[in-house]
Amino acid sequence: MTNRTPICAANWKMHKTRPEAAAFAVALPPLVAGELERVEVWVCPPFTALATTTEALGEAAIRVAAQNMHFEDSGAFTGEVSAPMLAELGVDGAIVGHSERRQLFAETDEALARKVPAALAAGLVPILCVGETLEQREAGDTEATLRRQVEADLVDVADDDLERVVIAYEPVWAIGTGRNATSEQAVEAIEFIRALVAVRSDAAAEAIRIVYGGSVKPGNAADVLSPNGIDGALVGGASLDPNDFAAIVAACR
Repeated sequence: MTNRTPICAANWKMHKTRPEAAAFAVALPPLVAGELERVEVWVCPPFTALATTTEALGEAAIRVAAQNMHFEDSGAFTGEVSAPMLAELGVDGAIVGHSERRQLFAETDEALARKVPAALAAGLVPILCVGETLEQREAGDTEATLRRQVEADLVDVADDDLERVVIAYEPVWAIGTGRNATSEQAVEAIEFIRALVAVRSDAAAEAIRIVYGGSVKPGNAADVLSPNGIDGALVGGASLDPNDFAAIVAACR
């Protein structure tokens, strides 16, 4: 057993207007009140609803993260949002490297190698997503893919800062497909990621939190997340309903 506090993060993707986000933010705190001392709860709205969500949560001990960010503080980057801009809104972190960003928007490891330290420099928690596609898994390239992503994306993070990063292992073949990695597959991948961090720092490997993301739902969360070594979940579609998300938060403890 470790002293790592589990994390449960709701990635809303491109869902929820500001009124819908506010309604969720009001409904969620009483549903998870009994878990907040044991689970770190995050909500990750679209950019348009970040300020609304932060304000609606009020004093609730629930943290807010953006779904992306640029690595520069400012500049001629039309359509982008910087880490200092997020921090100004009271945002606590940012998802970076989600498989949808990598696949649909050509997010590169080179860009992520700049985003992760930029988030840390702004006082934000980077939630770095890594994971293999179905083709890579079937070809036996899961470990090679994870090694490339983890080593490249964290290359410019100081060893002493590694534990401030949250890593989300998301098997791409289990996102939005209804398929799930087994708990054994998830643990195997997460243990491999932790070993990669240990090459840099044993202390960081022990402290860093590595969560699972891949079609986690209330019905399967307890089974998927129960093994030691899985530090929580990054939840997609099932996080859109506060009651469903609260059930997954309970499983994360």
